[in-house]
Amino acid sequence: MNPEPSVNGVVIPEAAIAAEMQNHPAASAEAAWTEAARALAVRELLLQEARRQGLAAEPSEDGASRRTDEDALIDRLLEAAVQVPEADEETCRRYYDRNQARFRSPDLFEPSHILLSAAPDDHPAYQAAVQAAEALIGQLQQDPARFAELARAHSACPSAAVGGSLGQVGRGQTVAEFETFLFALEPGQLCPVPVKSRYGVHVLRLDRRIEGRQLPFEAVRERIAEYLQEAVWRRASAQYLQLLAGRSELRGVDLTGSETPLVQ
Repeated sequence: MNPEPSVNGVVIPEAAIAAEMQNHPAASAEAAWTEAARALAVRELLLQEARRQGLAAEPSEDGASRRTDEDALIDRLLEAAVQVPEADEETCRRYYDRNQARFRSPDLFEPSHILLSAAPDDHPAYQAAVQAAEALIGQLQQDPARFAELARAHSACPSAAVGGSLGQVGRGQTVAEFETFLFALEPGQLCPVPVKSRYGVHVLRLDRRIEGRQLPFEAVRERIAEYLQEAVWRRASAQYLQLLAGRSELRGVDLTGSETPLVQ
């Protein structure tokens, strides 16, 4: 592991970094250690500055722990040092106009299916499920009105009780291989081939598609304002952190760069 970092001579103990690592999942233990050490160094830097300014945290009513008092002290420092204006109507409207695709209600789909359950690694069983699905598709192409009847008779999904209907689903609510076929279908269309997934083999029909609609500016104005203000706050707080780091003695930790986490 890296040597113990310090901030103006105050060492960040290895034990504290090891405990903090759980809050910084990373590809390797070394990367998690680095991020944990950086987060604790940022915290120590802010606490030192708050104490240098003579700030005091308001005591909590529930007999707060030392950590909670330190959090309150950091909050007080940042509230005083990092002040950003509220996003005005014109700024919010401009962001809305430039990013209208982000402000649409999601498309909804109403599919029905017949699930022939089989494990993908059980090749004979999976192939038998594919053949059974092909046979069911053939029957439905001849007589589409039998879908609910065949679902009740053959589907291994609880939706069999309601004729195979899955109700309304949005993007990301079903497995990817299922969605690939579902989103390509027209309302009322039966998928002409079996749909293979980790759960087995599906006979799929799209009953209805409900297109998402553009949300009006008034419905999302508050969300936009909060997003823009948060983005400005993060930039301003990162600049403030760089200012503090530039006049401090840091060893064993690098606080440069815009990705440095800032305690809130």
